Amino acid sequence: NPVRAVRFLKENNARVRYLSDDEQGRLREAIGEAEWPMVDVAVHTGLRQSEQFELKWEHVDFAAGIITIPRAKHGEARRVPMNDTVRGILRTQQSRLKSSYVFPSQTGETPRNVHNYAARVFRPAVASAGIENFHWHDLRHTFASRLVMAGVDLRTVQELMGHKTITMTVRYAHLSPGHQLEAVQRLNR
Repeated sequence: NPVRAVRFLKENNARVRYLSDDEQGRLREAIGEAEWPMVDVAVHTGLRQSEQFELKWEHVDFAAGIITIPRAKHGEARRVPMNDTVRGILRTQQSRLKSSYVFPSQTGETPRNVHNYAARVFRPAVASAGIENFHWHDLRHTFASRLVMAGVDLRTVQELMGHKTITMTVRYAHLSPGHQLEAVQRLNR
């Protein structure tokens, strides 16, 4: 191969995007109250799309307040704590007594189809809300960013996100300009 010795420049694939409070309100209105719990669970857990859509009730422990992902991205089990918002949403899911899946398809026999949901519900709602350059995975960015802006340390965020290295967490832990301004304002006397 004549170009074998050519070294390529590294591409910056660290895309940074999360929901502002205003965008979240517009998305909630556009997607509707019936579909909002799906988005809200993502914002409050940081679950990957596949983890959330394939979640089974047997992996939701209300007594301990833990969602167990039996085989996360790196092949190991991962435990995600549920806050009160997530507990409330999951307790009211109609699928609780009808399906083994938390977010089932219409038949209840399979999980909801990720691609169909994104094409039919999520992307049209994002467009209708006037939110640009936003994807489902950015709900994970929103989760991490809000934790950091609330003062949660990066090591804890790393564990909650299920990252193997802190380097990956730092990519998610960008802070809003407003939060940064508030930080430097503390230097004023």
